[in-house]
Amino acid sequence: MDENLKTNLYAFIEYIQVERNYSEYTVKFYRQDIENFFMFMAEQGISKLEDVEYFDARLYLTKLYEKEYSRTSLARKISSLRSFFKFLMREKTVKENPFTLISQSKKHLKIPKFFYEEEMEKLFEVCQGNSTLDFRNLSLLEVLYSTGIRVSECANIKLSDIDFDFETIHVKGKGRKERIVLFGTFASEALNNYIKNARPLLMNKTDHEYLFVNFRGTPLTTRGIRHILNNLISKAALTGKMHPHMLRHTFATHLLNNGADLRTVQELLGHENLSSTQIYTHVTKEQLRKTYLSHHPRA
Repeated sequence: MDENLKTNLYAFIEYIQVERNYSEYTVKFYRQDIENFFMFMAEQGISKLEDVEYFDARLYLTKLYEKEYSRTSLARKISSLRSFFKFLMREKTVKENPFTLISQSKKHLKIPKFFYEEEMEKLFEVCQGNSTLDFRNLSLLEVLYSTGIRVSECANIKLSDIDFDFETIHVKGKGRKERIVLFGTFASEALNNYIKNARPLLMNKTDHEYLFVNFRGTPLTTRGIRHILNNLISKAALTGKMHPHMLRHTFATHLLNNGADLRTVQELLGHENLSSTQIYTHVTKEQLRKTYLSHHPRA
């Protein structure tokens, strides 16, 4: 655990033990809940508590729902984190409490944010260029959008995991689970170009099998990928801030909007339960209009 995270956790534990006089049982579970959230932060490439946003808190709640905790357990976990960030605000460690507006009621979960196809085109456009980093960024964006894999899974891809003949990638997912994901011709072309013309130059005398590397030649971390994606959205002049998980949301949304069945999307996303995939069954207004015009006899 990062030393800064550990320091803030210990300060909070001391606070609820001494000032709030919480029971040993309550302190134990508060500590466990917060440490689990720290693991989530690491998966998302978030290293600082002040960088946690409302979107991150909501995504974490979604992940808790996927694990099918009881309503009581969910309420306690959210309460633990809300109290923790309230304490951090008091200590002036953070400016806002991202868990203030989080409700443990499932019906309040909002539709995941995603990019429209026109927005994705703008992101691809800003990756066009002839530098080694342009080739890498285009390849990275194509892989994330083409496969729907998690950023943590993307960071762990090795050259030997890619099969260009069948256009598949062997992915090591959460809980050491493995699956095969597909990628298309655009991603294949971008990957080939990056591996042949950019990666060797970026490696800078380093030697490892990881696919995506930074300008020093060392493997890209989840935090590094997050930074790259935020730079791309800034260059594309799109409103808001990109969360890496938005590309996963976009992958699933575009597949479903274009006729893919829910079971196929579940398999591609690596979800154990279909209920986890059903959050993506929303459709865009444009898709609703197309469906209405093509199916209603009086349209």
